[in-house]
Amino acid sequence: MLKVESLNTEYPNERGEVVKAAQDVSFEVPEGKLFTLLGPSGCGKTTTLRSIAGLERPRSGEISVGDRVVYSGSRGIFVAPNRRGFGMVFQSYAIWPHMNVFKNAAFPLEVGARRIPRKEIREKVMRVLTAVQLDGFADREATKLSGGQQQRLALARALAMEPPLLLLDEPLSNLDAKLRELMRFELKRLQRELGITTVYVTHDQSEALALSHSIAVMSDGRIRQIGPPRDIYERPASRFVADFVGTTNFIDGEMLAAGRVRTSIGEVEIAAGELREGERVVLSVRPEDVELSEARPEGANVWQGRVDQKVFLGEFVDFQVKLGGRILLSRRHPSLRTPIGDTIYVCLHPEKCVAFKV
Repeated sequence: MLKVESLNTEYPNERGEVVKAAQDVSFEVPEGKLFTLLGPSGCGKTTTLRSIAGLERPRSGEISVGDRVVYSGSRGIFVAPNRRGFGMVFQSYAIWPHMNVFKNAAFPLEVGARRIPRKEIREKVMRVLTAVQLDGFADREATKLSGGQQQRLALARALAMEPPLLLLDEPLSNLDAKLRELMRFELKRLQRELGITTVYVTHDQSEALALSHSIAVMSDGRIRQIGPPRDIYERPASRFVADFVGTTNFIDGEMLAAGRVRTSIGEVEIAAGELREGERVVLSVRPEDVELSEARPEGANVWQGRVDQKVFLGEFVDFQVKLGGRILLSRRHPSLRTPIGDTIYVCLHPEKCVAFKV
């Protein structure tokens, strides 16, 4: 439904140097899906979103929604932001303080190019206010709403236009941790129920994993990997993706024959891949995949270690286990109570050890 092809966007910084904010960015978002641009500050994700919105003018590439091209560098097409008809919600909710909840949500319909009958406006607004669970607050002053309610109002205002595409730029970043978690569920419910095609920008890995049908991980203006959340987390394509998305253990080594890697903790058996014997590699193993037991288990990739530190975090315990001269992080159920200083056995399943060429 949304198609971005070979997008390049650049601008001068305060010193007059050219910053290549988006470089050869290409992706497609099927109709009704939520696609997330994920990456650290300055990686190009917001510039890409603003280019889709028409708030930035790219240097080259093409952007289309369905059969409608809204930007093409080669054909000289640039549709103004107000004529693209996309819904947008940013970090700042931009709630009109002098309007009540109903009038805030109705504003885009009242000032749009198409004249809409008052009755139809009311029906549309009440429908979106009901969707975001604000129908009981229609007459309330917008500034009297809580942070989460203001966020839902900003969403309702964007949805009232019934846009073909919804663009969300860090919409939850101003909320506290508990409210942010609640709003994730709310956003996911709304997106699924309304089936609206959505591009979401965030630097929060948990947010991206929780909300998305597909994720593009970006750095230095480029997309490093695109895939479903589970693939991005379990099968990262590079050390950067593994490090940025979640927590992981990195183990340096050298490829041996038959899918084995020589490392500082010993030889590690990994799943078959395309790496060749003699290549320098780094293994990524997620903490929840570092299995611990007080009795030595059967199978490959088992070593004896010692509990160096542990932290109780309620639903799980983080163990730091010393193996030779290095520490591995393991996340286990609180039922494992091995004291600090005691012997413990570490097991790494070969299929959970992801290897990258250095």
